Amino acid sequence: MITDTRCYIDGAWVERGDAPLIPVVNPANEAVFGQVAAGSVADVDLAVAAARRAFAGFSQGPVAERLALLTRIKA
Repeated sequence: MITDTRCYIDGAWVERGDAPLIPVVNPANEAVFGQVAAGSVADVDLAVAAARRAFAGFSQGPVAERLALLTRIKA
């Protein structure tokens, strides 16, 4: 079983070893195959603040650059 106690916030992995774990379920067979850390309210606040900071520059960038980034994320 895979267990990850980190959250990806503002471009870095943040250890959340004290966080409750959420089971990750395979929708095809409903088997639990892993667990991830639940983010706290503070984690959400940090992630939202990072997204707001990034949005100003990202939204003004060329469409081709934004599309390329989203394509890399998808891959």
